[in-house]
Amino acid sequence: MGRVRLWLKRPVVISVLVVGALGLSLGVYWFQPWKLFVDETVRDALPVAATPSAGQPAAADPQILASGTLISHEHDTSGSARIVKLADGSRILRLENLDTSNGPDLRVLLTDAPVKQGTAGWRVFDDGKHVSLGKLKGNKGDQNYALPRDLDLAGYTSVSIWCDRFDVSFGAAELARPA
Repeated sequence: MGRVRLWLKRPVVISVLVVGALGLSLGVYWFQPWKLFVDETVRDALPVAATPSAGQPAAADPQILASGTLISHEHDTSGSARIVKLADGSRILRLENLDTSNGPDLRVLLTDAPVKQGTAGWRVFDDGKHVSLGKLKGNKGDQNYALPRDLDLAGYTSVSIWCDRFDVSFGAAELARPA
């Protein structure tokens, strides 16, 4: 016990311990490893038009403008993505049956990047034209993300679950327009 006290009184040892503790703290903050064990499930319903009152025409059903299936990139990811036009003319990106890993600073990006299998597709989604639709609400379930009214969808061909902290795609879907 006496030797340990002698070592702990040395300035070099104290400096190493302080730097080590600081490094460990920063690493825990940066990687947020506890998120690997925490799932957040979201169950957003598909918005529907209000029931018309007497004398008003019935609202149109939601219209699918584009859709695709999510593939895995950095983390196992599955589910589907759809761009839906609602009866009031607004549009949403809807993720259905999403199942991916939780992570730090996950975003939903609408992009012009092609979806590529494997590591070639991990880092391309913020290179070109992209719009962040906000933070991922949860890593599991069904979720809706409002699209800006003035957004021209013609140039956007994919969606990515994007980790902004590490600039990597957890998963992505090519958005195909219906024939």
